[in-house]
Amino acid sequence: MTMKRIKVRLVNLVRLVILAILTAPTTMTAQDKLFTLEDLNFGGTNYRNLQPKNMWLTWWGDQLIQTDVEECYTIDAKTGQKTRLFTLNDINRWAESNEENNRYVRHLMNATFPYPDKPLVAVGNKKAFILVDFKEKKIVWQDSISGQTANDWNAQSRATAYVEDNQLYVVDGEGKKHKLSTDGSREIVYGQSVHRNEFGIEKGTFWSPDGQRLAFYRMDQSMVADYPQVDIFPREATYEPDKYPMAGMTSHKVTVGIYDLKTDKTVYLQAGDPTDRYFTNIAWSPDGNTIYIFELNRGQNDCHLISYDATTGNRIAELYRETSDKYVEPLHPIQFLPWDATKFILQSQKDGYNHLYLFDINGKELKQLTSGSWVVMDILGFNKKQKSIIIKANKEHPLHHQLYSVAMTGIIKQLETTDGVHNGELSPSGNFLIDRFSTPTRPRVINVVDITQKSPRPTTLLEAKDPWAGYRQPIFECGSIKAADGTTDLFYRIVKPADFNPEKKYPTVVYVYGGPHANNVQASWHWASRTWETYMAQKGYIVFIIDNRGSQYRGRDFEQATFHQLGQIEMQDQMKGVDYLRTLPYVDMNRLGVHGWSFGGFMTISLMTNYPDVFKVGVAGGPVIDWKWYEVMYGERYMGTPQNNPEGYEKTSLISKAKNLKGKLQIITGYNDNTVVPQHCLSFLDACIKAGTQPDFFAYPGEEHNMRGHASVHLHERITQYFEDYLKVKK
Repeated sequence: MTMKRIKVRLVNLVRLVILAILTAPTTMTAQDKLFTLEDLNFGGTNYRNLQPKNMWLTWWGDQLIQTDVEECYTIDAKTGQKTRLFTLNDINRWAESNEENNRYVRHLMNATFPYPDKPLVAVGNKKAFILVDFKEKKIVWQDSISGQTANDWNAQSRATAYVEDNQLYVVDGEGKKHKLSTDGSREIVYGQSVHRNEFGIEKGTFWSPDGQRLAFYRMDQSMVADYPQVDIFPREATYEPDKYPMAGMTSHKVTVGIYDLKTDKTVYLQAGDPTDRYFTNIAWSPDGNTIYIFELNRGQNDCHLISYDATTGNRIAELYRETSDKYVEPLHPIQFLPWDATKFILQSQKDGYNHLYLFDINGKELKQLTSGSWVVMDILGFNKKQKSIIIKANKEHPLHHQLYSVAMTGIIKQLETTDGVHNGELSPSGNFLIDRFSTPTRPRVINVVDITQKSPRPTTLLEAKDPWAGYRQPIFECGSIKAADGTTDLFYRIVKPADFNPEKKYPTVVYVYGGPHANNVQASWHWASRTWETYMAQKGYIVFIIDNRGSQYRGRDFEQATFHQLGQIEMQDQMKGVDYLRTLPYVDMNRLGVHGWSFGGFMTISLMTNYPDVFKVGVAGGPVIDWKWYEVMYGERYMGTPQNNPEGYEKTSLISKAKNLKGKLQIITGYNDNTVVPQHCLSFLDACIKAGTQPDFFAYPGEEHNMRGHASVHLHERITQYFEDYLKVKK
């Protein structure tokens, strides 16, 4: 080989080395970018940038509308083609908006189109709510109140119900103000949610379909004990008590009023003595003359559907009754068929799963419309043309939530065919459906479907790209094991580091919730993994999550297996998960931790103290310690009262378990937690002092049950650091 050829090869080799040096860092950085909690936590500064792309959509009749920050578009449901309807500048110009008249609209993302046959858009801000005619290009109506509590506007009458200085008011469509109460106070509460938001209650006012009558709650809580919360931030701390009815103690009394705009008078439903009773799921007849309420005894095992005359408040009839040897939990108001005002749909899990039943207005059950070992999760609405009900259910698999049409014959048709977790928004006529879904590998897809077609074909509006592309992502897996009963399937998620090596041993954290009305594992993006799990996997942990018996969407018996003994069956199932972890050679069972919040905090301490040689480190957030300090509605549903279930309360209390603590345990709470009051944590600390055990404790001043805003970033860094300090390094 000549010297010339050697020099050429050397030059080429040097070029390749230089090229590799120049390009390698860029490639490595793109593939190995690491997450921070500012990226992953909802309170973080970069969180929004790492969320899947989204679209804000609403309906104007059957016309699909996209509401962006500065523009609104119509969207062709067949082609997905967009046409600009108006801009933010247009709205403010047509409304002659400015800072002085308070009509200035800052974005269009919350714009609605309340009248299917009129070109009117409803927009507003904290100071004003207006209707703009975008064909005539002018403002046609503005409310006369703003910024009050519990605003409830009715599109038909354009009347608004609201609370101001504890009193309930209605302003009619012409701007006339009507005062409905005079004795409102901290103890006499009008027009707001009652029964501590249980039984599906989310608000306290309910307009009739024509907007001429308003049903509202009145809650007398003067007899309920105060829990002594304290605001530490003033120069001298101030007393800010919460009304908090604890299990087995005196609860509040609720009545229901009916205000009539035409007569300017109020009547109250003649429901009898409200002591130790719950009034839930208020519904109106289509003509606005009758009101329907589920009434439940304090024991929550005897439920009645009662109708009342909205003019007089007189009781008309009992239409339905459901009892149980455990509990009945009404969560959904009845819904009338839009094409037949003499029939309504009632939801019940009396056959073991939540299903739909067709009734007539005399209370006769005509037909069970859905059945099977699956759960109807929600009624999205009705299709008037096909005379069908559109629902969300997990008919195909417990982890997959899909959308269906249910005919009056009981025939069920699936409206989309993709596995995953779907949520739908139906147009007013029920002819079109916005289908938002994700799968374990697809962050977000938005389709629109014409469900009047024999074989509906979706039009895709958005297929979001992976917002985590370029980051070092963990491995997400899902599977199932048998529960402690040996027969029931339980579903789990396991999260592994991106560079997972099956030959290594990893510290492992069990994340747990385990309580009612929640589940952790679904067939959505990343199997519904919490972003903190990604952060932990990045730091070299395995994270394991399993939904035990007692969690939601698996039917009545699955949920009620924990009745009167919260935490016991749940621990048995969680320990089956631990048994599964033992079979995995890469799980270091000498470095097993556990973490959960609220019910999950209760489970964390339960596991730490009942299995002290298994769990080495735990972090319990906002934990229930003894159910006698929890609220009446939730606590008594699952545990009864301390008086009628003393053995259950004693068995589930963690006070007596404080002496069993061996591992490192950090307890965290919001200093002003009004859900799981600080008495829980402080009483457990006292028990540990007496027993000589040594938990750690941290409180967030001014925070309630969940840390808000950037405090959540601080919280999750603290949780992570505790495992880093005490679990990661082998002792």
